[in-house]
Amino acid sequence: MTKILSESGNGKNIHTVSGITVRLCGDSGDGMQLLGTQLTNTSALAGNDVATFPDFPAEIRAPRGTRAGVSGFQVQFASEEIFTPGDVLDALVVMNPAALVTNIGDLRKGGILIANEDGFNEKEYKLAKVDANPLEADILQQSYRLFKVPMTRLTRDAVSSLGLGNKEAERCKNFFAMGLVYWLFGRSLEPTLRFINDKFAKKLPEVARANEAALQAGWSYGETTEAFGLSYQVEAAQLNPGTYRNIMGNQAIAMGLVAAASLSGKELFYSTYPITPASDILHELTRFKNFGVRTFQAEDEIAACGAAIGAAFGGGMGVTASSGPGIALKAEAMGLGVMLELPLVVINVQRGGPSTGLPTKTEQSDLLQAMFARNGEAPLPILAPQSPGDCFAVAIEAWRIAVECMTPVMILSDGYIANGSEPWKIPDMSQHPRINVAHPEAATDGDEPFMPYARDENLARPWAIPGTAGLTHRVGGLEKEDRTGNISYDPANHQHMVNTRARKVAEIADRVPPQDVVGKTSGDILVVSWGGTYGACHTAVRRCQKAGISVSHAHLRYLNPFPSNLGALLGAFKTVLVPELNSGQLRMLMRAKYLVDCIGINKVQGKPFTVHELVDEIKAHAEPIQAEAMHHKAS
Repeated sequence: MTKILSESGNGKNIHTVSGITVRLCGDSGDGMQLLGTQLTNTSALAGNDVATFPDFPAEIRAPRGTRAGVSGFQVQFASEEIFTPGDVLDALVVMNPAALVTNIGDLRKGGILIANEDGFNEKEYKLAKVDANPLEADILQQSYRLFKVPMTRLTRDAVSSLGLGNKEAERCKNFFAMGLVYWLFGRSLEPTLRFINDKFAKKLPEVARANEAALQAGWSYGETTEAFGLSYQVEAAQLNPGTYRNIMGNQAIAMGLVAAASLSGKELFYSTYPITPASDILHELTRFKNFGVRTFQAEDEIAACGAAIGAAFGGGMGVTASSGPGIALKAEAMGLGVMLELPLVVINVQRGGPSTGLPTKTEQSDLLQAMFARNGEAPLPILAPQSPGDCFAVAIEAWRIAVECMTPVMILSDGYIANGSEPWKIPDMSQHPRINVAHPEAATDGDEPFMPYARDENLARPWAIPGTAGLTHRVGGLEKEDRTGNISYDPANHQHMVNTRARKVAEIADRVPPQDVVGKTSGDILVVSWGGTYGACHTAVRRCQKAGISVSHAHLRYLNPFPSNLGALLGAFKTVLVPELNSGQLRMLMRAKYLVDCIGINKVQGKPFTVHELVDEIKAHAEPIQAEAMHHKAS
């Protein structure tokens, strides 16, 4: 348990702690995602800093009771700023044996283990592939504070007067667990009671009453039983003043796209084909029709990208999204976007691969795909958000670059960011700089002929709207003649156009902010990270800095091109560590470009880094550097 800060009086055994990490696990039909979401929202409303990590089964409907079917939701809520959903668990709530055996290894010694003992029976043991009741194991009872609660039976008792059948009554047991968790960690019932009323009261009033009864019963069980002995309280965090909301990464990308459309005076056209974990962007954008947003679910990934290019050709804001396998199918159309030189945003919400791989697990293995997986020389800018809330700003920045340079831009999000959540300070958009969009005006008699591939200072060609008088020009995937846009097979022209398109992307580095560093700009160790590894890397570096280790942290948003000062930064440190949830893709790119022998810290397990993994790695590389320094000092 996080360090106890104080103990309250009033005759109640309530301990105030700086933070709690809880994981809620059960079968995919047990409502653990709902429980976790409500705990997250309630904690955010209490003023805590919050970070979450939902963990879904990879199969659409994995066999019930099996290890593959376990659904989990991890929440860390704290009275101080946090950047990860936590490493080790302070509390684990499990609904069946499969949930227990697949998650118990993450619960700290002495942590709280709450089990629905009604979910532990011979049938469930067989499904979970355990020989006997794991709750009876001596090591379990000796290592943790185990509380066996008959949640299913207590839930049926709580709703018995409402006339529900056993099956319907048992579905409410997640609300019983919710009430118990709320009591244990000092959460208010009011936000969840409002949620129940809003969701069920009008159409399913009996379900609303049953869920309310189960929630209250769980709270009352915790309050009246003497088994727990004490409960815990986490005070509000000291966040920067402003209006906050809890936001998930896919929600933030959707809102960022809507904001970018508004800032540029464009209508957003979003075309996609459903794929985990990108689908929620479509679901979110369908809610913004009042902002002129058009959404289109295409028959396949190729059509989705083609439709977005068509919207861009017509003068709209064209956006498409997918995950790795779908990005592979979009590759040819993305190359067409490069050749046409039209503004387009492509979002890749990365997941475990290859092929179908691990659809619901996080990974960041598509960086090389984003860089090179198009035929011919077809470079495009690549950006990566660092957290759920950061997706909003990255979506706006991607569209700004796309318009400024007339080029497709890719956003590399990942499953950890997309499904995770955090408190997000709502920005004042009236203070946000506009995205300037200029279209050539109609030509009149006597004007010079329109040159569709003439270029401005950013090497961007004009964005001509079809149907504008005098601006007729040819489009397509064949190579264009410089300035005129006519089809050209001339070797020298092809070399020139390839070089120009590459230089257009490369020169973006001169117009984006230089890479910042947490810590000194030179020293022993530099940790370079990107994407969803930010929280673990940032926290690990801060801990090591407090321990006196000479280590700094650079987290990259711009992956192509790299920031203009990155090479100098890498050369200013004795050792460069690159943590990635892949086999070393950013490391490969930086070694090739800057000839710096970076050291990879790589993990490909469908799970994010833990802070202690990175702390151990940093310390292991710091020790020989420190030993050498001591040797030189002594000599």
